[in-house]
Amino acid sequence: MSIVNLTNKTILITGVAGFIGSYLAQRLLDEVKGVKVVGIDNMNDYYDVSLKDFRLEKLSKYPAFMFIKGNIADKALITSIFEQYRPQVVVNLAAQAGVRYSIINPDAYVESNLIGFFNILESCRNYPVEHLVYASSSSVYGSNKKVPYSTDDKVDNPVSLYAATKKSNELMAHAYSKLYDIPSTGLRFFTVYGPAGRPDMAYFGFTNKLREGKTIQIFNYGNCKRDFTYVDDIVEGVIRVMKKAPDHAKGEDGLPLPPYAVYNIGNNNPENLLEFVDILQQELIRAGVLPEDYDFEAHKELVPMQQGDVPVTYADTSALERDFGFKPSTGLRDGLRKFAEWYKEFYMQ
Repeated sequence: MSIVNLTNKTILITGVAGFIGSYLAQRLLDEVKGVKVVGIDNMNDYYDVSLKDFRLEKLSKYPAFMFIKGNIADKALITSIFEQYRPQVVVNLAAQAGVRYSIINPDAYVESNLIGFFNILESCRNYPVEHLVYASSSSVYGSNKKVPYSTDDKVDNPVSLYAATKKSNELMAHAYSKLYDIPSTGLRFFTVYGPAGRPDMAYFGFTNKLREGKTIQIFNYGNCKRDFTYVDDIVEGVIRVMKKAPDHAKGEDGLPLPPYAVYNIGNNNPENLLEFVDILQQELIRAGVLPEDYDFEAHKELVPMQQGDVPVTYADTSALERDFGFKPSTGLRDGLRKFAEWYKEFYMQ
């Protein structure tokens, strides 16, 4: 692997007002000497924009942070950003997220996840970068029966358009790595959670509903398992990956091999959804989001599986450990405690 020194570099982060993007930007600005972070986000209203504003406000305090409001599907804009700032490292986190939303609003996914990503690749070709890191997703594993999911597994059977677009990103990146020698690494994230997270994620939606006294629906009768991964672990993984790009190497035939890699980032420890929700409500009570005498049983309903969902996500992270010496380690209770405390402060002060 080729070492990429981030010191004094310009780093472009797309989706910078998003959950992972904002945490990543802040860590880079806090810890990397002389770094300049250019962030782009279209600030769409797929979920509560006040959360995106909250994340951006924290970043705007850094002199080395530059924010551009815009859409990565706008080719002229992306070209002008690369032309002006010449980023040496690019982290593409901008995407229309969510499996269920892709069933009712497919256009948004084609625009952001396909056209947008294509524009990023084109600019990386025309303005060469040391490393392109981009978000893929555990959803590419579709209805694969073999667990834990390994990056060696075939992923040709997506069960949602969202998953299909993420698999397409990996294929497009592979082609560009091969054709134009662009070092690229895709990261398949597994169910990321934490403070200031995405309100469309189950734990956040459950919290809102429980607070309003509504009933929460737990899919697959609570028998879903998810590899819940705390946001700090994800960001630590992303930064380690940014610093090591796939090598420019030659194959046995003497022809160049594409400098291309894909890794899972997950907790390698799937949790039952019912247990997850139980810990969540304990921590919400502890943080004062819910009253101590809250009747949790009266507010939950076990329902069948939803279209486009899978019963289990479980990451084989051995390659990440081997190549980067890293394995996510934040326990569920610790992570949910931090989320509950943040939620109390953000929504109930």
